[in-house]
Amino acid sequence: MATLPIDTAKFTGIICAVAPAPRIANRETGQLRVDRDTGQTVYQVGLCLMSGASADVVNVSIPGEPRGVQLGMPVQVRDLVATPWENEGRHGVAFRAAEIKPLAAPVAAGKGAGQ
Repeated sequence: MATLPIDTAKFTGIICAVAPAPRIANRETGQLRVDRDTGQTVYQVGLCLMSGASADVVNVSIPGEPRGVQLGMPVQVRDLVATPWENEGRHGVAFRAAEIKPLAAPVAAGKGAGQ
């Protein structure tokens, strides 16, 4: 299926709505899902994507643990894509990103280094 890039610059805000957690590949054994390209554990993060007066929460998979990302925190997402899928009569859209990291907080005026 086609992978569709999503321009995150169009959103008015992106917030962590569900804290990062490793994805389970096999519920019976507890085996974690591993990224084929990097060999890292795949994590899932629930993100609230806000645009104007609307907001949607989507689960986004990423390779590796997103360091510093916490519930309620504004985040930055790199290379977000949506992939439609269908399996045995079920269908949906899977979201994946290369990286999710905390949005850098702007430095307040008069609060420079060493002050």
